[in-house]
Amino acid sequence: MLLLPISSLLPEKINFVVAKLSLALVENICIFFGMTHSENNKPKESNTIRIRHIVCLKFTEQTTPEQINEIEDRFPQLKDSIPGIASIEWGTNNSPEGLNKGFSHCFLVTFHNEEARTNYLPHPSHQAFVDLLKPLLEDVFVIDYNL
Repeated sequence: MLLLPISSLLPEKINFVVAKLSLALVENICIFFGMTHSENNKPKESNTIRIRHIVCLKFTEQTTPEQINEIEDRFPQLKDSIPGIASIEWGTNNSPEGLNKGFSHCFLVTFHNEEARTNYLPHPSHQAFVDLLKPLLEDVFVIDYNL
């Protein structure tokens, strides 16, 4: 490998080399700190972005186990009656941390796109489910994000 003194490089070559080294340094710093660009962060057409809808439920003390079982059965059935739902999964809290603030159930609804979520909210099947659910709840927490 032939090494040339830096003084033998033309000014434009020096600028190019410095720019390349600077870019490499920034890339390595980003990788080190976990700041790499993810496919999930790229802007996409709104009709291609899948959306995750998270619903956490805190039932009242008066809610019976039978009523909770009905919610557990009926929430996943929304996938069969509302177009655009890719999947529904759910579970009950089992965290040993004790930070659930009384929320016992978590449902994750994945929509094919934003239009599907928009259609889900006022859909008669969803509204009927909300009417069944609301009187049983002390609190509910909902958050959505793009996948």
